[in-house]
Amino acid sequence: MTDTAPTATTTAAIETHDLSIYYGSFQAVRDVNLDIQPNRITAIIGPSGCGKSTVLRAFNRMNELIPSVNTTGEVLFRGQNIYKPDVDPVEVRRHIGMVFQKPNPFPKSVYENVAWGARINGFKGNMDELVHSSLQSAALWDEVKDKLDQSGLSLSGGQQQRLCIARAIAVRPDIILMDEPCSALDPIATLRIEELMRDLAKDYTIIIVTHNMQQAARVSDRTAFFSLSEDGKRAGMLMEYGDTKTMFTRPEKKITEDYITGRFG
Repeated sequence: MTDTAPTATTTAAIETHDLSIYYGSFQAVRDVNLDIQPNRITAIIGPSGCGKSTVLRAFNRMNELIPSVNTTGEVLFRGQNIYKPDVDPVEVRRHIGMVFQKPNPFPKSVYENVAWGARINGFKGNMDELVHSSLQSAALWDEVKDKLDQSGLSLSGGQQQRLCIARAIAVRPDIILMDEPCSALDPIATLRIEELMRDLAKDYTIIIVTHNMQQAARVSDRTAFFSLSEDGKRAGMLMEYGDTKTMFTRPEKKITEDYITGRFG
């Protein structure tokens, strides 16, 4: 993937055009048209099984790790369709990083967890400075600066998740995808991650999948609500997308209001 800057007409960090995703013959997501704004936090919400995580993984081609998945339509990053045959998915993932639902540090030291991704991507600068700055950006440096040689697995759950965020930051992505990053954490650790997301949005575009309506309302600037089609085929579809405050106070569609207020889903 080239490092060309966005064109003058490209203002979105990511755009999807008629994005559809299939697991074998089953259509999981249908005709998603979405534009993600740069340096904002976008929350993807909706009931279980509506394709939220599937859409998120489409943004950096992670779905391709599942053999039966087929993707149609376009996902544009920097004006380029990342699904074109000549685009390297590994290069896509260097620009669009991901933090998963369950913290997954490597069985390596705290230092090596952060350095590993940068090293395999050919980083030639001062690794000590990169590790320090990445841990600091992930609000973790003060807690681990004397534990850099200890295993990342020895940290608490919340610390492990922030270590995974530091690992993602270290390769200097443009976009960070987060798939329910707080679902395995206690309320205090969740608050730390939410505060961290707000800080990171100054430098990164963040897209988060969450089942927690309060979390979506607290941290996101824009919200995309997905639900299942009503034609019996149960494909996930984008129902409403807009400013989070407006979505949570004056949604355009009744189905959105019903979900947000807990009347279904």
